[in-house]
Amino acid sequence: MKRYKDLAPPPRTIMTPGPVEVDPRVLRAMSYPILGQFDPAFTDLMNETMEMLRELFVTGNQWCYPVDGTSRSGLEAVLVSLIEPGDRVLVPIYGRFGHLLTEIAERCGAEVITIEAEWGTVFDPEQVIGAIRQYRPALVAMVHGETSTGCMQPLQEIGHYCREMDVLFVVDAVATIGGVPVYADDWKIDAVMGGTQKCLSVPAGMAPLTYNDRIERKLLARKSIERGLRSASDFQPASVSGRSRIASNYLDLAQLQDYWSPARLNHHTEATSMLYALREGLRILLEEGLEARFARHRENGAAIVAGVRGMGLQLFGNDEARLPVVTCIEIPAGIDGESVRSMLLEDFGIEIASSFGPLKGRIWRIGSMGYSSSRKNVLHVLGALEATLLRHGLKLPAGEGVQAALDVYAGKEEVTC
Repeated sequence: MKRYKDLAPPPRTIMTPGPVEVDPRVLRAMSYPILGQFDPAFTDLMNETMEMLRELFVTGNQWCYPVDGTSRSGLEAVLVSLIEPGDRVLVPIYGRFGHLLTEIAERCGAEVITIEAEWGTVFDPEQVIGAIRQYRPALVAMVHGETSTGCMQPLQEIGHYCREMDVLFVVDAVATIGGVPVYADDWKIDAVMGGTQKCLSVPAGMAPLTYNDRIERKLLARKSIERGLRSASDFQPASVSGRSRIASNYLDLAQLQDYWSPARLNHHTEATSMLYALREGLRILLEEGLEARFARHRENGAAIVAGVRGMGLQLFGNDEARLPVVTCIEIPAGIDGESVRSMLLEDFGIEIASSFGPLKGRIWRIGSMGYSSSRKNVLHVLGALEATLLRHGLKLPAGEGVQAALDVYAGKEEVTC
């Protein structure tokens, strides 16, 4: 019989756009004893998590809670709970994850209309507003930060126009929440979906989200109660109103809302240790302070950008649209990008990312998110990348990359990310 060794993952410096390194305090929280999901001690933790999520999303929304599953589960939960077959949905695409929103909406039976911007750019808000005016969608779904291209889309004008036109505005903030400003209420976003494994520095496994009363009204119009929990007197609005029932059971926000409400209507067994992790990650974030955290991410992102330029490498994408927590670098001509990544991992214990689709083999992506976003990690990855490129035969100004980053930390270079 085969015998297996003790689990011993190798130590890594993770500088990808997710997952990222996890704060040791979060890992410690995951080791705490399991509680029953309806134990008052546990439901108190659920309520505290909801309170902290309101601060994270900068919202007064009643509904702020996580979906159990990786960040994609939150995207799918919102879209499958809102979209009825035949609904017109507009998806502005400027990278891989706009295509993902399109695919999910199509699977929900939507009539999906897309507009596209070249990868490496974002939309002028007026382009999106013009498409809303032209196509009159019921819902606009958009990515805030595209990790595939290292770009970030301005949202405020789009959100305000959607509200004026009574169009639901749904935003994928998986890459940005906890690292750059996301103001759900001020930007008039109706539903925002996040993830744990990026700027929150919690393991993948939960998708925190928030939505307002505009969203809740649509959920309640499609609500049904699971058969095994239903009593003869339970009202079933979906069947009475003629609206279609939400197609997913597990990702049904109307049912999840009851689970997170004081009613505690049983839905699924809560992921206890993951909730501990999320609560601790949020506690650490709020202890640091949102503005201080945003400033840390801006500074470390700017140091990477300066370091890359100091080496004479070319950045990918539009400077004005740069996502502060992901830096995309064009792979120099004649350099094997995967060989460089392998050497970084094997010799330096550093992981950086490649990319997808039309950018596969063309760029590297360096993430600086959450606990991984530190001066130590930034200087380490820049020094290691320089040494690796020299080893691969690329001529570059030795030492200049790290010096440029140190200039940012010394305040000699303006932080503009």
